[in-house]
Amino acid sequence: MNLPMQGFKVLDLSRTLAGPYGTMLLADMGAEVIKVEQPLVGDESRRFTPPSWNGESCYYLAANRNKRGITLDLKSEEGIKIVKQLVKDADVFVENFRTGTMEKLGLGYDILKEINPRIIYCSISGFGRTGPEKNRAGYDVLMQGFAGLMSITGETDKPVKAGMSIADLSTGMFAAFSISSALHGVKQTGKG
Repeated sequence: MNLPMQGFKVLDLSRTLAGPYGTMLLADMGAEVIKVEQPLVGDESRRFTPPSWNGESCYYLAANRNKRGITLDLKSEEGIKIVKQLVKDADVFVENFRTGTMEKLGLGYDILKEINPRIIYCSISGFGRTGPEKNRAGYDVLMQGFAGLMSITGETDKPVKAGMSIADLSTGMFAAFSISSALHGVKQTGKG
């Protein structure tokens, strides 16, 4: 069966939930997703247990199905060299590190677009990559409180986290939608 994203290659350097969920949606639609994880440690969500299935974190498995995986040390020249090699024939690059991390590693958009002008670079963060809050870490529970969602859950005097990670899941869906739209744009302009 032909799927709509078949033939597209996604390089996924994201961790935990928002990025992995977005790239999982692309994988579910047929994209080849290569998840890059830190050697010996992997994605932080590998340690989110219980529950587990056959020794693997269910949280991790639920957000990373249909992906291929590799481990690379992004603090090594060899690891950065391999990522840049993979970018040459990738359609999409996804990351959710703190602002400035990719640039320090030599993997910012300005560098990767020189390697592959068609690359779509999806950078996920809680507070954006510009502006006064750009350096703040963003986690689902923090975003629920910051946005006021917790004020309408639970009791009036005791804000409570929503039962599901709504901020991360919504972000992942919007990332997949934005990437899909950008892939269409590349067909028209030839540029990511």
